[in-house]
Amino acid sequence: MMDIEFENQLRSIAAEMEYPPTPDIAGRFTARIKSTFRPRLFPRKLAWSLTVMLVLLSSLLLIPPARAAIIEFIQIGIVRIFPQPVEDVAPDIQKPSTATPNAELPSLIPLLNKISGETTLAGAQRTASYPLLLPTHPEGIGVPDHVYVQESEGEITVLAWMDSQQPGRVEMSLHFIPAGHWAINKMGPTVIEETEVKGHRALWTQGSYPLIMSNGTIDFIRLIEGHVLIWTNGDITYRLETDLSVEEAVMVAESLEPIR
Repeated sequence: MMDIEFENQLRSIAAEMEYPPTPDIAGRFTARIKSTFRPRLFPRKLAWSLTVMLVLLSSLLLIPPARAAIIEFIQIGIVRIFPQPVEDVAPDIQKPSTATPNAELPSLIPLLNKISGETTLAGAQRTASYPLLLPTHPEGIGVPDHVYVQESEGEITVLAWMDSQQPGRVEMSLHFIPAGHWAINKMGPTVIEETEVKGHRALWTQGSYPLIMSNGTIDFIRLIEGHVLIWTNGDITYRLETDLSVEEAVMVAESLEPIR
């Protein structure tokens, strides 16, 4: 009986007591989370900045002088070609297909007697670590008159056909350059045109311009005054120097066959 009376008294007292207001802890915590993790505008601004930069770069590439400054060189195989400044190029130089043989062009390989490594075709076959090829076009071209192998950090083979009408003048030369330590730079040819040799990307260039061959130890510089077709197949870079038109040069390149 006493317990029931005591319980009733506690309930009566509790009903008359005033409790302080309960703090809004959950609301404050939620507000703090929202302020801390509020989305930032920086990523969106950054995206817009990158978009503007890409648009400007694309616009620059449409301007020839700017494109020439951005694209410093063109590379195919081990050959790097540094184009002439656009303002120095004649308006009609991009028409190599109409080029005709020029009898006044100087020898494509001047001073043959000063080039080291002259050998026979059989000797070059034994030395080279890659198969040597001979053209069957133009008809009756036959074997080269001179064969050279430059043995220094990789064997460069040069086949040269002489002009029967002008003794001492090279009519055509074919270079086999394996991938490795050698690098070739062509400085400012007046014509650079893309073409293909049996489906492989090729470049057609016209001189005059200096050609620099180097392997870190040897630098060999000579002036190119003719036309050059450059292409690759596997690890070999091929250079065909001639005064033929680009169409004829491609026909020569596509006629190459292993030596039988």
